[in-house]
Amino acid sequence: MYFAALLARTEDGWEASDLELDDVESLSDLIDLARSAAVDDDTVVALIEQEDAWFGVVRVDGEEDPRYYVSNASAADRSSYGSMLTKELLGSDEEDDELDELDLDGTEDGEDEPVASFTDEGDDAEDRVVTGSEPVPAGPLGDPRLLDDLGVSNKQLMTLDGDALSEIADSLGATEVLEAVR
Repeated sequence: MYFAALLARTEDGWEASDLELDDVESLSDLIDLARSAAVDDDTVVALIEQEDAWFGVVRVDGEEDPRYYVSNASAADRSSYGSMLTKELLGSDEEDDELDELDLDGTEDGEDEPVASFTDEGDDAEDRVVTGSEPVPAGPLGDPRLLDDLGVSNKQLMTLDGDALSEIADSLGATEVLEAVR
């Protein structure tokens, strides 16, 4: 079960809106929703949580590049919405995914494709498997400082667990508006 909300900063504080994840098919969709919720191109924070397994924060400031943070990348990567964030943070993009689907490895139809290759980097080095994609690390991934200027320090963000979104909202001074959409 997911919970997601947008918090848009205004002159009078924060406004919250429920984020319908059914309408979000890509990270670009999420960013577009966040930008559309912005008041005068001010900050919008998208918060996503999956049953205390992981939470994610996407910060959009006007037309600047969005910033991302995921509390547990390996857990998030196993979910549809979390994998959008981890792929962005690890540098995988849609163009690469489309290229991966094409048969560009030189094998003909019906031949087995190589699963992995091995490299040897010297006499003392162990053989390593190279799969062509970075493994998703366990633990936090992204920019833990994305909320520093809003009252949530990087140390605080990295140690959150349980009901992390409520703690973030409390630090932002947005508890009441977040609870209203929960």
